[in-house]
Amino acid sequence: MTESGKNTAECCPPFDTSAWNNKLHVWTDKLFVKDSVKTFLYAPLNFGKVITRLMKTIEQSGASSPDWMGLSEHISKWKMDIYVAVDKEVAGTENHKFSGKYYSMVFEGNFNESGKWLKQFGKHLNSLNYSASRQFMWYTTCPKCAKKYGKNYVVILAQLEG
Repeated sequence: MTESGKNTAECCPPFDTSAWNNKLHVWTDKLFVKDSVKTFLYAPLNFGKVITRLMKTIEQSGASSPDWMGLSEHISKWKMDIYVAVDKEVAGTENHKFSGKYYSMVFEGNFNESGKWLKQFGKHLNSLNYSASRQFMWYTTCPKCAKKYGKNYVVILAQLEG
């Protein structure tokens, strides 16, 4: 996804897994803007429309998403919140600051493997004696770029309790 929200042949930068696979991150007031996506049994229905609108709002405000991070949090079978990292507050959106410890793990494959990945991630967190208060998924590339790169990386990120 380009910062203007328009898909092009090369809209998503290649993803570097080394910074995110089995890594602990400490954030202090990491800034995000929030929007919501309708889902049907967890499957997103209007993700493209929402992210395009949100990226346009970010761009028009003079902000950017320098690390291209968009975190998805399933609220129910019918709703998913999305948080896009930004470099400054964006008027006309819900601005949120994330602070705390976050643990991330990278997976590669088709989105329909998400359930398997979440179980694997949960077991890995338990083996490290970590407990998650929230979990997010970061789909690092759009479907067109995943096909172009031959890799579909998804990061699962947990906000750790305590």
